Amino acid sequence: MATTVRPAVLALPAARLGSENPLPPLLPPRDVHQDMRAVDALPVDMVRQMRYAPLRSLLPVRRLDDYGRERHPAEFDAVVLENDRLRVTVLPSLGGRVHSLQHKPTGRSLLYTNPVLQPAGFALNGAWFSGGIEWNIGATGHSTLAVAPLHAARVPAPDGGHMLRLWEWERLRDLPFQVDLWLPEGSDFLYVGVRVRNPHDRPAPVYWWSNTAVPEGPRTRVLAPADTAWHFGHERALRHVPVGTDGTYPLRAERHGDFFYDLPEGERRWIASLDEDGRGLVQTSTDLLRGRKLFFWGTGASGRRWQRWLTEPGTGGYAEIQAGLARTQFEHLRLEAGGELAWLEAYGPLAADPGRVHGADWAAARAEVAGRLEEALPRATVDAAYAAWRPYADHEPGETLATGSGWGALEVERGGLDLPGTPFRAATLGAEQAPWLRLLRTGAFAEDGPEPGPSLVSPPWRELLEAAEPGPSAAYHLGIAQWHAGDRSQAVRSWERALRAGLTWPALRALAAADQADGHPERAADRYAAAVTEARAARVSRAAATALAGEAVPALLDAGRADDAAAVLAAAPPAARAHGRFRLLRARVLLAQGDAAGARAVFDEGFDMDDVREGEHTLAEVWYAVAERLVAGEGPVTEAVRARARERHPLPARYDFRTG
Repeated sequence: MATTVRPAVLALPAARLGSENPLPPLLPPRDVHQDMRAVDALPVDMVRQMRYAPLRSLLPVRRLDDYGRERHPAEFDAVVLENDRLRVTVLPSLGGRVHSLQHKPTGRSLLYTNPVLQPAGFALNGAWFSGGIEWNIGATGHSTLAVAPLHAARVPAPDGGHMLRLWEWERLRDLPFQVDLWLPEGSDFLYVGVRVRNPHDRPAPVYWWSNTAVPEGPRTRVLAPADTAWHFGHERALRHVPVGTDGTYPLRAERHGDFFYDLPEGERRWIASLDEDGRGLVQTSTDLLRGRKLFFWGTGASGRRWQRWLTEPGTGGYAEIQAGLARTQFEHLRLEAGGELAWLEAYGPLAADPGRVHGADWAAARAEVAGRLEEALPRATVDAAYAAWRPYADHEPGETLATGSGWGALEVERGGLDLPGTPFRAATLGAEQAPWLRLLRTGAFAEDGPEPGPSLVSPPWRELLEAAEPGPSAAYHLGIAQWHAGDRSQAVRSWERALRAGLTWPALRALAAADQADGHPERAADRYAAAVTEARAARVSRAAATALAGEAVPALLDAGRADDAAAVLAAAPPAARAHGRFRLLRARVLLAQGDAAGARAVFDEGFDMDDVREGEHTLAEVWYAVAERLVAGEGPVTEAVRARARERHPLPARYDFRTG
């Protein structure tokens, strides 16, 4: 059959994604890798790229932490690419995720395909879901676009057929990118052309990892053309280790781990996941995409807990094989002004001799896979496909299949940018961009009303805000941009001007966050309490009231004001109080008020913290703090008390998300 690219609808049970958190994230993002230490000496170029532009703020992106766990039947717009060998289902409205990759001759699903859409707190800004192939751009971690809509259109393919183009404006680094997917007629491989451009007059940091979820099995082995790897595990240390069974069989390790394979220069770039019969998926690319990685959850209780948390009961687990621009995910590349990075990836089935794949001779195992890959898809064919695709990367899209955000159109308007192949059309501009478009055209920022809209923080927008007509909203957003730039004192002055001009609760909340960052918990508590009072008087939205209470209660507890924290919690929206994170706050408040039994009762009643984050141990910490007080009574909490508390009150599996 001729290759087709057609719209479709994918039906599957899904939990709600919820709305964006309306409070700009002023405090640094929590990175599970932030306390990483290197045990072994690192190559000079790796160290340089690790130190280059690590992410210090989520701004201007907003957090997505309002999702739930109650799933209902849902339908999602999809695009299906199909030839006589493969059927590929893509979800443009969910970060362009490749949901499934079906090999038609064998009936095999080459990917781990999650049967539900269950958000979890893994993306840099919150909501993310497991399964399929995802495109991670921006900074170390899962992309802020993990569940965001991308632009999508049908575009001419190099072989005369059609391909699917996905594109968006990545806001953490202010870079446009595109992902072109096509199936050559009769091919067993999905081709993916990727391009990241820097249209600015300054260098920009670039991060890219393509993550592929694959089924884990008792005899599933992951292979790559390397004899050593950089291992990052529960000890949070980067170690240079030989590749052995622990780094190739996902279910032979108890704890979760990352293995970044150290591919030699000149070696073909590939990674494969093969089952006990030597069959599975292989991913390969042109040489620019140099990194290859295996991630697995391990067989321990916490890893199994996370696997169950991410999907439907009874569903098998997964591992991830990944490919990136750098050797590890702790690095960012420098993209010069006006430059671009482009490469081609290919995904398809592979069959190899199981005896050699699973043999004790690692060199023979990887040589077997490398040879079978060369037979199935020669390296020269991949290079030729890349060369053929490059002129088509600039082809203007044809039929629109999905629409992304209006932020790219706003940046094109501001910068007068010409981006062939990825049009960010003015028709995509919406209400969120309207105040910024007015600022650009008139020099005046439209007043936000009781709840400020999204902020912009890049130097050009900061300069426009500095020159804008005075007003509370302009002062508030200028403060956000100054804070992002590291100019904290000027940010505080801007928020104080906004407060004097009548923008009360948003400015008070921003000033409270600044107090927290500067080590003034008492002043932060005062301002949070005032912000809650002003927000209540302004009758803000449920989302704003919930987010503000979620920040204010911990701040009041940190200042020793348990009764005030209890009052804020009691006044939070009823739906918020039923949320797992607020149930945990209730336990913390009761403990701070001296009611350890009441705090324990909250746990005993049972709750799920929907937005628990990767690497977050808060549930365990509060549980054991309660247990220690129950054991100690009115006495001090000594090491002996802590030991007895852990013995008498083991953490229930329901609350155990520890990964360390």
